[in-house]
Amino acid sequence: MSPSGDQIKILPLGGLGEIGKNMTVVEYRGRIVVIDTGLMFPTPEMLGIDLVLPDFDYLRDRADDIEAIVLTHGHEDHVGALPYVLREVGFPKVIYGGMLTVGMVRSKLDEHKLGAAPLTELPAGQKVQAGPFEIELVHLSHSIPDMRGVIIGTDLGKILFTGDYKFDQTPVDGRPADVARLAALGDEGLLLLAGDSTNADRPGVSPSESSVGPALLETFSRCQGRIIVTSFASNIHRVQQVIDAAAKLDRKVALVGRSMRKNFNIASNLGMANAPEGMLIQPREIEDFPDERVVVISTGSQGEPFSALRRMANNDHRDVELHSGDTVVFSATPVPGNERAVNETIDRIYELGATVVTAKDAPIHASGHGYREEIKLMLNLTRPRYVLPVHGDFQRIRLHSELAESVGVPAANIFKGRNGLPLLIGPDGAEFGEEDGGGVIYVDGVELSDPNDASLRERRTISADGIVILVATIAADDGEVVSDPELIARGVPGLEDEVELIEELHDLIEDSLERSAEARVRDHDLIQQDLHDAVAGFIHKKLKRRPMVVPVVVEV
Repeated sequence: MSPSGDQIKILPLGGLGEIGKNMTVVEYRGRIVVIDTGLMFPTPEMLGIDLVLPDFDYLRDRADDIEAIVLTHGHEDHVGALPYVLREVGFPKVIYGGMLTVGMVRSKLDEHKLGAAPLTELPAGQKVQAGPFEIELVHLSHSIPDMRGVIIGTDLGKILFTGDYKFDQTPVDGRPADVARLAALGDEGLLLLAGDSTNADRPGVSPSESSVGPALLETFSRCQGRIIVTSFASNIHRVQQVIDAAAKLDRKVALVGRSMRKNFNIASNLGMANAPEGMLIQPREIEDFPDERVVVISTGSQGEPFSALRRMANNDHRDVELHSGDTVVFSATPVPGNERAVNETIDRIYELGATVVTAKDAPIHASGHGYREEIKLMLNLTRPRYVLPVHGDFQRIRLHSELAESVGVPAANIFKGRNGLPLLIGPDGAEFGEEDGGGVIYVDGVELSDPNDASLRERRTISADGIVILVATIAADDGEVVSDPELIARGVPGLEDEVELIEELHDLIEDSLERSAEARVRDHDLIQQDLHDAVAGFIHKKLKRRPMVVPVVVEV
């Protein structure tokens, strides 16, 4: 493509090569619109890490150039990083989203003391100007109400970010995707489609969300004791269907988990969810009713460590103690990467004597993402010139690319990207630019840290090979050893109870200190470095382990 000052830059900061932390920068004529600000939850090897965010360092020095942040829907993998982005980058001129999305995000920002953020509901179909961009939201179906695709208009053409979508013809709220607007967008001429790739590996068409209700009712009708249903707290349609099934069986419903209660209350206040008068009970009231009269709706479908269900499975929940006769219904499937945590939770539930029902046992879950035929339908409706598959690992991005080619998009116009690799679109064509970012930021408590942060490396070392702390006491005047060194080892297999090895280590430490004294070394850092190298080398030679070695030198 020939150089041109009039080109659009699409920079994915998250969501490509992974399922999660979706965030994309659209830049045109020096101005920026950001699509979504999502997060991911940590994998087991990310010891002590609470959240994983896209690296939004690209935006730190461009805060004044940001016209708007546009949010497709209220799931954490699309909005969860927003408080951190606003705190680090600053407020943009406006933050757009649908009614429920704005309600959920406002609650989140209030918790972070960011309530002054310029959140604005943008009704689907209404067009607004933001610098050189025209922004329009289009209604789509997903597993949460108020899902919106984002149309970004420029002088070079329009771009559609689908967000998460499916073509559900019988959605719970009776509002299917706006197929007419998508087709009109195709007639107008769509420059680029950035489309959801999540289920590009699944043939056919995804089941309707409304098909889950009858399956839940049938499953519940076979249960004699308490029913504990776990789902995403933001899946308001699923929670509503559980309430509807419970009402038909004359069971009370308790919402357990802070996010579950909060999201249902927000949806209720907006008229998107409801429960019959007197049906909802507080978690503390569960024991006041016979087991056969209670349904619990809980967070924890992904085995999250501090979720309500995980605490129940570990007998650590103040209101619900699982026991024989309970049935736990997993009305969700594990997000890729969460399978191990989910399986551990299920196994623990069985150990307690309860029964588990998953989507493998009954059709009690429907994906919120379209299957292969729905991805083809999106491509055929919008007829884009260029295609950028997003929201998927590299396998799904390739499969989405193949689907685009199968419906007639030229292979040269399909761009299989990755985080940090910008797509540049100008009057003469499109091509990838030079990489710019694409890393991650870890949230550890309330602090943001780099993935190469020393503290995380140290945690991994300790978890793998343990830690050795040695305390050496030397004379202040001549550096001679004053007393026997103290040695503390934790988590070092083969060392803690080996008396002979420990004695050898004591001798090694004293020899190192004596050499430092003879060489008149008085710099503590140098003495400690010598001790570290000597002890670490000895342990690796003897045990083939590399524990963290922490030498402490005390002068008296």
